[in-house]
Amino acid sequence: MTVTIIGVGLIGGSLALALKDNGLAGKVIGVESNNHHAQRALELGLVDEIKTLTEAISSSQLVVLAIPVTQVMQALPSVLDHVTNQVVMDVGSTKEGVIAAVTNHKNRSRFVATHPMWGTEYSGPEAAQHQAFREKATVICNREESDGEAVALVENLYRQLGMHLLYMNAKDHDVHVAYISHISHITSFALANTVLEKEKEEDAIFELASAGFASTVRLAKSNPATWTDVFRENRENVLDVLNEHISQLRKFKASLEKENYEYLEELMTNANKIKRILK
Repeated sequence: MTVTIIGVGLIGGSLALALKDNGLAGKVIGVESNNHHAQRALELGLVDEIKTLTEAISSSQLVVLAIPVTQVMQALPSVLDHVTNQVVMDVGSTKEGVIAAVTNHKNRSRFVATHPMWGTEYSGPEAAQHQAFREKATVICNREESDGEAVALVENLYRQLGMHLLYMNAKDHDVHVAYISHISHITSFALANTVLEKEKEEDAIFELASAGFASTVRLAKSNPATWTDVFRENRENVLDVLNEHISQLRKFKASLEKENYEYLEELMTNANKIKRILK
């Protein structure tokens, strides 16, 4: 199978490696607007060649959009315009807006909306990793709106990569990822800004930063353009989560202000319940 990947960065590049490693793609074609990224993707062996969008689609059986979600919404209709029997899928972090962008498209059924739940704080072709998706989850949204044969191809691909599949409607997906993924990034960005604002000695941050701090703030190294895009598209859900998060922070603040250490311990004991879910 020949696969076209539009956007050969962290996710697109890692997917290219996984497809090759698992013998799922005989050729991987890259479509990349960033000339430097295109050259690096070739040098690193992520893709076999770089083509224009139209050339790549006509040469492929599967087309993957691995670009920021607002760009997916803009590009997907024109990608589907060029589709005959190809399958098209995306790997974006939000789904409702993407699906809405092609609801009435004549080739809508050739599109499968997916979200593999993996990523790192790094970006670009150099960040691509082998076996990145193994034992991770991937979400397929609104599968009843896609051709059964198209869904089966995508399901088989993800299973061959060692992933387990979840099925949701787009609205529920966007709510859940706001709580599970998006709030983590906002919290990390905010914590990094807090430390940078209050701790002016960079050497002290470097020398004293423990593993706990490093792991908590790790996501603050993520690409700002990518996450601005995600937060914009999932704005209402992220605001809802932020309101609850701020409410929880106020409880911790109030317990310290009032020297109510019994309540402080109660808040942390309640938080410990997450152990039952995340082992």
